[in-house]
Amino acid sequence: MFRKILFPIDFSETAFKALEYIKHMKKTDSEEVILLHVIHRRVIETIAKFEVGRYEVSKKESLAEAEKRIEIERIERLQPIVDELEKLGFKVKARVEKGVPIKSILAVEKEEQVSVTVIGSHGKENLTELFMGSVSEGVIRRSKNPVLVVKRDSKVT
Repeated sequence: MFRKILFPIDFSETAFKALEYIKHMKKTDSEEVILLHVIHRRVIETIAKFEVGRYEVSKKESLAEAEKRIEIERIERLQPIVDELEKLGFKVKARVEKGVPIKSILAVEKEEQVSVTVIGSHGKENLTELFMGSVSEGVIRRSKNPVLVVKRDSKVT
């Protein structure tokens, strides 16, 4: 039914719950997963200018240097997920894009002609438990395809 799955991942707890659902979708003859991580432009600009958390960026790092370093780090973080899904028999493509997450997700959805998007309901930018995450809500509202939203407290059975 859902041959090609788009999986936007921000490495949050909810994203990894969504991954569990994707693994189970192999039983329904799903064939391919497009892993997508979007690096928001604001993140790159902030990291290029300041020391931020674990990145320990020097204040002299150029925007291009910060962008390349972050992209490489994110690709490395995606690789174990690629390996895990390939072991289950999925064809997997990993993509790291730069831009606004909602716009990037929708553009990749169209470009890759996916059957379904599987996304966590709350990601890294969650400020409150009361509302659905802004990225997942934006994708739901604008997507032309089905969107499976995995809630934080959901359990795969």
